Amino acid sequence: MDWHKVAESIHEFNFQENNMCVISVADKKISIGLFDNKIFAFSYKCPHASGILSNGWIDNTGNVVCPVHRYKFCMENGRNVSGEGYYLKTFPIEIRENGVYIGIENKNFFSFLKI
Repeated sequence: MDWHKVAESIHEFNFQENNMCVISVADKKISIGLFDNKIFAFSYKCPHASGILSNGWIDNTGNVVCPVHRYKFCMENGRNVSGEGYYLKTFPIEIRENGVYIGIENKNFFSFLKI
């Protein structure tokens, strides 16, 4: 896994009124959600119909809600909590002394080898 510094602090994120924003890291767009003073990183698009998740909202239990069909996903583990069976890709995010980091799997042709 490669760790990418995405901000000096949580205050650098340009959160919208819905407590979400989008960043670009390692040639990917990633959504960032803020709930209960915790930040979460997850896919830019919904796995069901490719709705832009940052255009949705975070419900009162901390799930991100897709604006297209209102599918709900846990921002922590990606589980679809509205029962449709889809999973949202999530990314580990850490607040360290020197900044905010997101972990992205380094996938290449040989990544299946556990050396």
